[in-house]
Amino acid sequence: MSLTAEQAGLYEAVVREALAEIAGADHMARRGLIVKLLTSLKQICNHPAQFLKEDRPKITGRSGKLELLDELLDTILAEEASVLVFTQYVQMARLIEQHLAARGVSSMFLHGGTSVTARESLVRRFQDGEVPVFLLSLKAAGTGLNLTRAEHVVHYDRWWNPAVEAQATDRAYRIGQTRPVQVHRLIAEGTIEDRIAALLNRKRELADAVLGSGDAALTELTDAELADLVELRGGTR
Repeated sequence: MSLTAEQAGLYEAVVREALAEIAGADHMARRGLIVKLLTSLKQICNHPAQFLKEDRPKITGRSGKLELLDELLDTILAEEASVLVFTQYVQMARLIEQHLAARGVSSMFLHGGTSVTARESLVRRFQDGEVPVFLLSLKAAGTGLNLTRAEHVVHYDRWWNPAVEAQATDRAYRIGQTRPVQVHRLIAEGTIEDRIAALLNRKRELADAVLGSGDAALTELTDAELADLVELRGGTR
């Protein structure tokens, strides 16, 4: 999917400012600045309101990725299927939850702060088919969940650690799953997401070696390698 003009403008501005700051930083400061840059770019690709931390955001029409999610959910719900939607950001899940409510789509949200009792209730309601869309923060969904009603798994953003992502996907593949499960990964064209996805699609061993520690490995890139990784190439509309 392509970035909106707003997303592309934010993306390019953040890259330009961050690379200039990183070029003049010492080694310790540089690592922190790179992690901050990567996080900012992920959030911009998700939705401008997430990056800008807006209190009462206008949600529709600003994110190519959210529009793609809408299209995907429309198709899934038309088939009367159920779906797990993973994001690593609680704030982004809240935006999606709010957006779906405005569209009249029933959803539930499980995150790290959900109590054990509430968690069990959410899982039961999903497994019973009461609510077709289950939003989960990636960390909260790592262990102990059995969500075999799901026929689709959507990774709204990527964790960049293949093992963590696979563990989340496995929630739908537990004992008792009788249907095929389709996995969808939403990736912004021409962005860092695109380049990381290409790396993850290459040899799994290489991806594990480079990204097994998540973002940390990327902090060791040279300035030129980093600039090449984060440059925006086409992918806008």
